[in-house]
Amino acid sequence: MELNKYIDHTLLKPNAVESEITALCKEAKEYHFASVCVNPCNVALVKKELAGSDVMTCSVIGFPFGTQTTSVKCAETEQAIKDGANEIDMVINIGKLLEGNTEYVEKEIARLASICHANNAHLKVIVETCYLSEKDIANVCAAVEQAGADFIKTSTGYGSRGASLEDIALFKKYLKKGTKIKASGGIRTREDALKYIEAGCSRIGTSSGIKIIKG
Repeated sequence: MELNKYIDHTLLKPNAVESEITALCKEAKEYHFASVCVNPCNVALVKKELAGSDVMTCSVIGFPFGTQTTSVKCAETEQAIKDGANEIDMVINIGKLLEGNTEYVEKEIARLASICHANNAHLKVIVETCYLSEKDIANVCAAVEQAGADFIKTSTGYGSRGASLEDIALFKKYLKKGTKIKASGGIRTREDALKYIEAGCSRIGTSSGIKIIKG
């Protein structure tokens, strides 16, 4: 198993500075991680630093709360792709999901999926499982698949908890079309990462990628 290719090497803290971003990219190139995942303001720098490598550039959108309007998320996605992102990790409107407005959630995901796929970019959908019941997870899995997203993702890392293996089991239960799964939030050891991969995850979002690889 190429464990490195499961890892999105991530730095999303609000006080990240340029030297930290360039160091992140250097590490990602050295270890051949799947992607570097950053806030939108750092996408152009990451794209520049990763030039000529096999590491993808990933931007979060609507992060961390998902409360921006759909038009703002679309504009943010378009700008991130223009700046060089080839993967987008969007946060859904969690409140809309919890009040039962899955139509809103699905339409928003579909709009971002359309932008991404027109530009050969992948869309990952962060659903913040810490706030969701099993029924909510069933509903959001259906919305994600109907909207045509590439991945469903557990967490932002800014909620009340990160990923759990129970979350992954529920995703596997309710996903019907082969949508990939990304786990993130609290995954810091090789043992943890392997458990999530064994459970069915195709990608791991973590700021502990090097520690995971070195074991």
